[in-house]
Amino acid sequence: MITVFGSINMDLIANTERLPEPGETVAGTSFATAAGGKGANQALAARRAGSFVRMVGAVGKDGFSKPALSLLDQAGVDLAAVDHVDGPTGTALILVGGTGENMIAVVPAANGSVNERQARAAVEAMSAEDVLMLQLEVPAAAVEAALQAARAKRIRSILNTAPLTADAARLAKLADVVITNETEFELLTGQAGLRPNEREDLLRKMHAETGQTVIVTLGAEGVVAVQDGQLFHAHGLDIQPVDTVGAGDTFCGYLAAGIDSGLTFSEALRRAAVAGSLACLKPGAQPSIPLAEEVTSRL
Repeated sequence: MITVFGSINMDLIANTERLPEPGETVAGTSFATAAGGKGANQALAARRAGSFVRMVGAVGKDGFSKPALSLLDQAGVDLAAVDHVDGPTGTALILVGGTGENMIAVVPAANGSVNERQARAAVEAMSAEDVLMLQLEVPAAAVEAALQAARAKRIRSILNTAPLTADAARLAKLADVVITNETEFELLTGQAGLRPNEREDLLRKMHAETGQTVIVTLGAEGVVAVQDGQLFHAHGLDIQPVDTVGAGDTFCGYLAAGIDSGLTFSEALRRAAVAGSLACLKPGAQPSIPLAEEVTSRL
């Protein structure tokens, strides 16, 4: 079973022919709302991948709270540990350009109430064979409490260092598996403009020092990772993206499900990479997450 400790949002999505420059206004071509939040997205991805999933987080007492949880509920994610707090549900304001690239502003709202008490309770309810999945859209103190509790209980933990915060480097040291994208990896390591061989050397060095599994997603170039002293590469699909907003969270959720189900690391990476590619073919974060059979058919 996978416990996802993280954010739950409503996404407000505007499509434009191109993304605006700072200070510029561009005309939108469409608008939609969709359930989102990195925690909820990853929970839904893991559930659609076939794992049993428990979501731990918070929503507000407003009109967004029910639709923010709707797809999780329909998929059968356990929502008993989601708090309903006074105030608004978290929101993400998303601009999607004509090439599928996006710009996002996140308003935490109820996600800011997620706390150490919830973190410790979430881990206490887990079994030794379970997987804990976290991101950085809830307070750092809560993430740290969950990671510390998981380490004390010897529960496998996966931290996605997105969105990158000032606490990311410190918190990443507490996780068994760290998932970061190319930009985040360079910011975490303080080394910009890395060539592929330099990135791989740095990955090996980090792994030798910490023993952690470290995964770097590279967009259309796939993913590179290190585990048990071995370097791994995996590629997704050759696609024309419609919207990339759900790709990273889909990758994370599918990877967690692969680990949870006992796939080899190489198999889990490839499956997650293909799932992330498929998530780029539809608009929105959660609506774009593929079902397990869709991924299997493209492996």
